[in-house]
Amino acid sequence: MADAADFQGTSASPARRWLRRTGALLAGAPLLAGLLQLPAAAPADAAGQEAPQAAGGSGSVAVAVDSLTPTAPTDGDTVNVSGTVTNNGKQAVTDAHADLRVGPSLDTRSSIDALAKKSGDVQGPAGKAVGGKYSEKFAKLTPGVAQPFNISVPADELDLGPDGVYQLAVALSGETSAQPWDQVLGVQRTFLPWQPEEAGTKTKTTFMWPLTSTVHMTAETGSNEQQTPVFRNDDLAEEIAPGGRLDQMVSLGKGLDITWVIDPDLLASVDAMTRNYQVRGEDGTTTAGRNQAVAKQWLAQLQQAVTGKEVVALPFGDPDLASLAHNGTNVTGSLSHLKEATDVVEDTVETILHVKPSTDFAWPADGAVDPSIVKVATSAGADKVIARSDSLQDNLSYTPSAARPVGGGTTAVVADARLSTAFQGNLTKASASTQAVQRFLAQSLTLGLQSGKQRSVVVAPQRMPSVSQAQAMAEALATLQSGNWSESQDLADAAKAKPDPAANTRVPPTSAYPSSLRNQELLRAGFEQIARTQGKLDRFKVILTDQSRVVTPFGRAMNREMSTSWRGRGVAAVGYRDGVESYLDGLADGVKLIEKSETKLSGRSATIPVTVQNNLVQGVEHLHLRLTSKNPTRLKIGDDAYEEQPVTVNGGHSQSVKFTTSANANGRAEVVAQLYTEDGQKYGAPVTFDVKVTEVTATVMLVIGGGVLLLVLAGFRMYTQRKRAAAARETDEDGTAEADDDAESPQNPEAPGDRLKQETEAGSRAEGPEQPSDPAPDTAAESADPSGTGERVDR
Repeated sequence: MADAADFQGTSASPARRWLRRTGALLAGAPLLAGLLQLPAAAPADAAGQEAPQAAGGSGSVAVAVDSLTPTAPTDGDTVNVSGTVTNNGKQAVTDAHADLRVGPSLDTRSSIDALAKKSGDVQGPAGKAVGGKYSEKFAKLTPGVAQPFNISVPADELDLGPDGVYQLAVALSGETSAQPWDQVLGVQRTFLPWQPEEAGTKTKTTFMWPLTSTVHMTAETGSNEQQTPVFRNDDLAEEIAPGGRLDQMVSLGKGLDITWVIDPDLLASVDAMTRNYQVRGEDGTTTAGRNQAVAKQWLAQLQQAVTGKEVVALPFGDPDLASLAHNGTNVTGSLSHLKEATDVVEDTVETILHVKPSTDFAWPADGAVDPSIVKVATSAGADKVIARSDSLQDNLSYTPSAARPVGGGTTAVVADARLSTAFQGNLTKASASTQAVQRFLAQSLTLGLQSGKQRSVVVAPQRMPSVSQAQAMAEALATLQSGNWSESQDLADAAKAKPDPAANTRVPPTSAYPSSLRNQELLRAGFEQIARTQGKLDRFKVILTDQSRVVTPFGRAMNREMSTSWRGRGVAAVGYRDGVESYLDGLADGVKLIEKSETKLSGRSATIPVTVQNNLVQGVEHLHLRLTSKNPTRLKIGDDAYEEQPVTVNGGHSQSVKFTTSANANGRAEVVAQLYTEDGQKYGAPVTFDVKVTEVTATVMLVIGGGVLLLVLAGFRMYTQRKRAAAARETDEDGTAEADDDAESPQNPEAPGDRLKQETEAGSRAEGPEQPSDPAPDTAAESADPSGTGERVDR
């Protein structure tokens, strides 16, 4: 039998071979026959065997290729391969060695896919070992312990043939106590693009570099003049901080020839963070945001990165076109929101980035299209739809150019599915990232070698790459742009390229839309809630003196409610929509009628005040307050069953509106106060209260009138008494003064006896009884007390 050491690439010592052969002879023929049945010890022709026979399965040793540089070598380069080997078995591996192996070229893109699926299969061919010193030996691999390896070999030693993609593998061979012969225990295959010279016809490649995020801003703003925005959380600050996801996207992208694809909502959110902003915590309270410097730095870096580059702007909030097409078109106003999201794009991007964006591209989720999606995508003005080749498929032996007309003046820009999905999944491990980079480059080179014709290819990766995914993308793209088979192209140029006449231009039917994507869509109930919120906003804004303070933040919030970023996050999407609607309800309720208790009405007529309260920071107008009597036969409001008056209330104030009423009968009458807008729509909740009417009879009115008359007469009597008393005093004073003058006058002297007689007679009249002949006084003695009841007043 042929010994394992005779196989190509093994390194067992002569002493070991002699011992094993001696043991086999002593064991006899039965043991020899048993050994012949072992899978790893089957006979093989040493001259024709590429590698030691595999132990079976995926191998007990895991091989990870963490780095391969250069990723696309040329003549004169030295290929460096490094990584780790880890013994996952239960027995130690001895006499282990890691060899670099080169397999045959891979001529088709499907063969690359097939190899990627079995990259760690030890049973498949691993290729021819480079041999010689280009190997790394390990005395012992302890179970569970990872050990590094690093193999460097000149590209010329790899014996590569014509241009193409070659299989490059690192195989770990060794022995165990249970199987003491050299065998492949682990392998890792990857791809080595080989294009040492400039290609005669280069592939024009467009790489879309997406800057999108989840929804961060709410509809809520502060009551100050600046309308301080409120954020759902502070996650955006983490993304744009140094080392964060969006920071890496900008840092990596600024050195590449790419097309920036940006959601204006992201720009608006970061721009809002450059000023005062609030962050809502998990307990519902808000605190002041403190990342203004981070936001300013990120925007400055982005402004520098996009200068001179192509910028494609998505509609505001990156609306989910497929959800809208499948579930929202039958809901009133849904397409209007898409139009609004498109109309604000240019102003937003130009104001913040100072570049003019292209707004004529639409990008459905994962590039999946059907006729309804194309129709919705172009309804807001876009005439180019970014699709993907696994949706708009071609039955060709080669990959056609991206652009193709699909009717109605619309161009489908079909991104290559293999290249676009190359960087999905978890790439945090270096081995996974390296494999993604090499596979991407292999697919790109193979695509270019399919025909001698130049083609335009578009790469549309996932919307929100992670940091590790972005780093892998940047590494692959840097190699592609410095390589010999591809050149960069803008997305607009790719859309204008001459379509391949053999390419498919028929959009797949709606039934072909992937169920996995349909299950992530925004449901009809979500669009109905958005429509309900819009209706409330329309009724609320008409009463405001400054509508922009409300219309703008709520309009942008409803754009965010339709965002593609809600896919797979249905519960969070519902919570956001509920929050927007609830906040709007609270604002609208800030203008309301004050509740009233029962009102008593005595008499035939009176005024009833109704108070309108405005808790908003701005004034309200264009409102009418209507007061309606439910029983107009008992109580009339104005001249009829109701009366309506205009209302204008300044911000933070209340105003009472008075209504004239008239009573016709005693009892209770129900009255309803209701605010209306100028177009006759009810605003807010009504206020209902009772008015208790007490009608006054004619007899009671006469009694009251008589009492009032008596009071008037009594007052008149008091007035006349005072006037007559004052006149009498003036007369007495004048008479006394004349008498004194006569007595003292030398012309008419009066004897003292005469004067004494006069005073005596006057005193007798004052103190003596009244004589019948004395005249009666005109009035009674002056008194300040009111007249008694029934008192007769002389006229």
